Parts: sequence; structure tokens; C-alpha cells
Amino acid sequence: MKVNFMKWALIAVTSGAMVLSCKKEKSNSTQCPTTMAGLSGSYKLTALQYKPGPSAAPVDYFASLDDCEKDDILILKSDGTYDYDDAGTVCNPDGTDHGNWRSDGNALISDGLFNGTIISYDCTTLVFYTQNAIKAGDKLTYTMVKQ
Repeated sequence: MKVNFMKWALIAVTSGAMVLSCKKEKSNSTQCPTTMAGLSGSYKLTALQYKPGPSAAPVDYFASLDDCEKDDILILKSDGTYDYDDAGTVCNPDGTDHGNWRSDGNALISDGLFNGTIISYDCTTLVFYTQNAIKAGDKLTYTMVKQ
């Protein structure tokens, strides 16, 4: 009888410890807000997919970029300005650019360099897309990683 009681007591203590030790995870939207302050930082493009139409298969557009474009850095500043630095191997002509940007919910809005809808943001990787970028009905999906 004592052994049975000890066994059940051990099971109860173990089960209670497991239940009490579990924590509910916070959602990424709280931890990684898509506000200007939350998105501010330096980013490097790591993937770019192009879909010429809604039913078309995506194409790796990043592979077709010149090497001098693959190492560029986009710096989003919390004051609403951005710098696009033609870093590393410099293109000819130089691709450096400056301008203004803002976020509005899941929308990225700038005065020319980038505009799109945020798909995901985990505080390190920002994924967004632009529709009708090259032709009507197409979609470019950008994956950028914080540096």
C-alpha cells in the first residue's frame, strides 16, 4: 500500500510540475511589430521570387540579379528615411538611393524604391511582396534579413 501511494504521489508531482512549467508563447506580432520602430534596421536581400501571373509557378529572380546588386544594404531609419547603399561590389552606375518610407499596418510605403505588403516579420527576416511590379497581374516576393 505504501508503494502504491508513493507511485501515485510521484505521478501527481511530476504531472503538476509539467503543467506549471509550460508557458504560453507570445505572438510574433507583439514581439516583432511592423511599426516603423519595429522594422527599423539594416537589411540585405536574400531571396527574390517572381510570379508572372496568379497561376504561374514562382521563378528565382534573385539568381538573375547582377552580383553588384546582391550585396546591397537597405537601411530603414525610425525617422521615416531610408538609405539604399550599393555596398560591396559597386554597380555601374552606382545604385545608392535615399528617400522616405513608412509602415501602415502590413503595408510598406516609400517614395519609390520599395512598396509592398508584409507577409511575415520575425524581428530578423522580413518578407513582403509587390504586385504589378513588372506587368499587370505579376508578383515579386522579397525576403530580406537584418544585418
